[in-house]
Amino acid sequence: MAGLAESGSNPDVDLLYDINGLAKDAPRWFDRVVGVVGEYGLLAAMALLIVCCWWSVRRRDGDAAAVSVAALVWAPLAAAVAVLVNIPIRGFVERPRPFLDHQGLEVLVSGKTDYSFVSDHATITMAMGVGLFVANRRFGLVGIGIALLEGFCRVYMGVHYPTDVVGGFALGTAVALLLSPVAMALLTPVTRAIERSGRAGALIRARGDRSGSGSGPESDSGAGAVVPGSRAGAEARDLAA
Repeated sequence: MAGLAESGSNPDVDLLYDINGLAKDAPRWFDRVVGVVGEYGLLAAMALLIVCCWWSVRRRDGDAAAVSVAALVWAPLAAAVAVLVNIPIRGFVERPRPFLDHQGLEVLVSGKTDYSFVSDHATITMAMGVGLFVANRRFGLVGIGIALLEGFCRVYMGVHYPTDVVGGFALGTAVALLLSPVAMALLTPVTRAIERSGRAGALIRARGDRSGSGSGPESDSGAGAVVPGSRAGAEARDLAA
């Protein structure tokens, strides 16, 4: 499996050179920006997006706030689970980084000595993006867009093959979706219990909406969630609107 992409005549390697070749033509300052953004910036942007989504879903009506926050908590947990699943996958495939097997690549970050397949960055961002989509469709679409940009950056930076990124997208999506019903069954009772508590309840529902009878703009913020496997799905069918 280590020789998965040793030949430069396959589409995976050709696309690698095409995308990474853009780095050679770009100004050095731009490459440095992409290197920082692709290594740290987009992960930070995803974390900020989750915080913004949490602030929004706290304003939902009835039981939807607790259910949506539970789905939102699942987003980073899904990313963590996906990375753990990736450990044996990397050890089995043992695919070297592309710059070790192919000459002439513009590598924008150093110190990458682990295996290449699948991309942890692509796995993490897509798992979080899909997890966000479970909690709120609008925020989730932005998160998935960030994940796609992350995947492009990893190839642009010369540290992953395109198929490393596609594999990361598939792994992150599979973990976030397939384990979502189990996660929701475990997390929703916890968020409901926190909601009924004292000051900690503000973590689940905004203080002005604790009565569950929201109206106006705050109540409208409930539109946009997809909560598979939850009992509240029938009560808030517009969660996927």
